[in-house]
Amino acid sequence: MEEGASSRAAPEEEEAAAAAAAAPNPFVHELQLTRLQKVKFYVLGAVLAPIRVALAFVVLFLIWPFALLQVVGLPEETLQEPFSGWRNTVSHGSVYFLSRLMFFLLGFMRIRVRGQRASRLEAPILVAAPHSTFFDPIILLPCDLPKVVSRTENLHVPVIGALLRFNQAILVSRHDPASRKKVVEEVKKRATSQGKWPQVLFFPEGTCSNKKALLKFKPGAFISGVPIQPVLIRYPNSLDSTTWAWRGPGVLKVIWLTASQPCTTVEVEFLPVYQPSAEEAVNPTLYANNVQKVMAKALGIPATDCEFVGNLPVTVVGRLRVALEPRIWELGKALRKARCPTGGVKGHLDSLPAGASGQLGPKELAHWLGLACPEDVEGLCTYFQQDADGNMDSREVALALEALEGEHNPQELTFRAFKLFTETDGEAENSRLCQDGFCAILRLLLGTPGADGAELYSRLCGDHSQDGLTLDEFQDFSLRHPDYARLFSTYLRPPVACTLSKPSLPPTYANGVPASPPKSKAD
Repeated sequence: MEEGASSRAAPEEEEAAAAAAAAPNPFVHELQLTRLQKVKFYVLGAVLAPIRVALAFVVLFLIWPFALLQVVGLPEETLQEPFSGWRNTVSHGSVYFLSRLMFFLLGFMRIRVRGQRASRLEAPILVAAPHSTFFDPIILLPCDLPKVVSRTENLHVPVIGALLRFNQAILVSRHDPASRKKVVEEVKKRATSQGKWPQVLFFPEGTCSNKKALLKFKPGAFISGVPIQPVLIRYPNSLDSTTWAWRGPGVLKVIWLTASQPCTTVEVEFLPVYQPSAEEAVNPTLYANNVQKVMAKALGIPATDCEFVGNLPVTVVGRLRVALEPRIWELGKALRKARCPTGGVKGHLDSLPAGASGQLGPKELAHWLGLACPEDVEGLCTYFQQDADGNMDSREVALALEALEGEHNPQELTFRAFKLFTETDGEAENSRLCQDGFCAILRLLLGTPGADGAELYSRLCGDHSQDGLTLDEFQDFSLRHPDYARLFSTYLRPPVACTLSKPSLPPTYANGVPASPPKSKAD
């Protein structure tokens, strides 16, 4: 066995784990208002915010015809080349002026610029961070409206679609497998055009955070290997009303709070152009990681490996990507909300179908949990891996419910997980945990993607991956490994708000932040 109780993590793994432990959760934004601030927001929100938002929307719709002027009537061949001529002059100037007016009306009265923006020849690519709000496109103004990358689906949104066509944005479709390759080719084409194309602006984090740490940079902006210019975004205001994170104030509340501020300031800082080394030029991931560190140092915040995988925020501990907030905790809240009978969970577990072939459909799940509302059942099913027919593995359901009882310690739960997912030859000592079972346990309890679980499984087994893991080997990993033991000891102790029976001790996240019931976007 390659990793176990006696093994020590490699220095880079220990460093990454320490960084993850020190970094705050970048996906949670809690806005604490004093009584005086609340009174001010109620007054200004009732008087100032509606006027500002209404005027801003009027200006947004005024931008529409000038954006259309750039592209209407032009053949497809012309649209594939950089715009020029009188149309470009009129449209660009009008869209720029009206965009600045729209942000001014929303309260963004000052845009401070530090540093010098590089020319398109010096830096064909601009990368901006931290990306914390849907107001961040304001930085396109001091960058002279560079090209952007957006989803193809946004073309069908009124006004926004016209602006994307005006911008000659690089469009990516999540539904077209060939789209990613086309985007890479287009980025390389524009970045190596020797100044023919305007600069392209990327938000390499790919999603919004709370500005307390930089998320992992995606390699798309760095794939062409050309020099880039980092652009820092700051909102140096006494109250942070602009942040729109995964957990925190929703869209309407952020707009209302920001429009209620007498004045909102944004600061844009252009750092020196980053010249990639020969190694970075051919390794986009290395290039992205090094630029992230440079920008994090300039901002005075940590650079993390946190990112979104699907719709789940994850971080990196050792060699595993793990959920910052386990979905199993969310399942506990959903069960409590659905009024699952807490006293009857143990009885339900005894009658769950067991074994490798036990499948559980939505109706069976509703029966065992005593749920009558179809909407509640459908929502609960999404927390488990489902096959083409919508059936779930009964072992996953059983393990999740036992973990959410809040009455078992990590040793008991890892033993139960091993027994549920092992393949035996008839004797208890011959029980072995195969790769599929190992990955299922990590996905359910830690939120680990299957690829990460499979890679770690191969490392744990070494040359004997076909034999599987024994109970001792699995518990060496889950209970005594210097990095992963902490994950199991914290993630298997759910908060009181997530348990289905007796309250347990207050847990902490893997990064050391005390766990608390997260707020939804609607709050």
